[in-house]
Amino acid sequence: MTALLKYQRLECPGLWRAAPEAQRREVVVVLGDASLMLSDPRSGVALSHWSLPAVERRNPGATPALFAPDTGADETVEIEDPDMVEALETVRRAVMAGRKGPTRLRGLVVAGLLAAGLLATVLWLPDALIRHAATVMPPAQRLDLGRAVLADLQGSGLAVPCRGALGQRSLGRLNDRLAAAVPGSRPMVMAGPRALGAHALPGGIVLIGTELLDDPASAESVAGYVLARSLGAALDDPLLAMLRHAGALATARLLTGGALPGGALDGFGAQMLSQGPELPPADALLALFALAEVPSTPLAYALDPSGEATLPLIEGDPMRAAPAPRPVLSDTDWIALQGICEG
Repeated sequence: MTALLKYQRLECPGLWRAAPEAQRREVVVVLGDASLMLSDPRSGVALSHWSLPAVERRNPGATPALFAPDTGADETVEIEDPDMVEALETVRRAVMAGRKGPTRLRGLVVAGLLAAGLLATVLWLPDALIRHAATVMPPAQRLDLGRAVLADLQGSGLAVPCRGALGQRSLGRLNDRLAAAVPGSRPMVMAGPRALGAHALPGGIVLIGTELLDDPASAESVAGYVLARSLGAALDDPLLAMLRHAGALATARLLTGGALPGGALDGFGAQMLSQGPELPPADALLALFALAEVPSTPLAYALDPSGEATLPLIEGDPMRAAPAPRPVLSDTDWIALQGICEG
């Protein structure tokens, strides 16, 4: 130790106690390069070795000085020799000064880890809460939340539901036709000042813009939209996007009180319309078309009239080589569905 360069192997008498209940015993205290050795003054046999960095003083300022190892051992030694006391105090100061740096570093490291943990919690916890809410949300409440999105669309003037009686009846028949493939689906036609497209909402609601009913559309292409959006909702729950818009605090209110706070969904409808949903993987979508016995080619051309971007749906059409499937809707029902907003 550099702190001991001026002390070269100091020796002095001392009184050593091996344990609190033991008798004190005269020893020779020898200060070495890295240890304090206590030995029998007659035989010279070493009785104990203490590591210098571990030596601590039990009675600062008192005489004789009382030293002990900080390793938890019960032994102590009393020393009156001022040079030895000064040497050991020098060691203690040097050790304490050396510990401040690592302690400060440890403090910075611990503070950094705590900050990182807090940041991770802040980033992770809200999404974990939202995912939990989506997992435990009962069907009836999901449907209420889907209707809340429709209400936001209507309140913002972006869309209004079409409720013509004959068209609603045809829409019900379309839903019945697809029930084996997408049970629980609720297609709903809405009109707005701009194209609405097709979107899945919580509760099985599939919003269909009236422009998707215009020629050259067909009942098969509309059925394709319902199938594609229903599958998309099964793969990527639309409730997640809705709750992320509402925020973690609003989601917590939903979990504890059963409803979102007022205004939590303001603007979500417009946000949803601005983000066109992606098609599910072609193989999964084609399997669903096969289950529903609906050709996928009409949807492919409705999405891309050239067919280039939707070629897998055309080439993999499950109805291509199959016998003609039962119609999605009769001509009369299809005409009624196209006029659903007129009366």
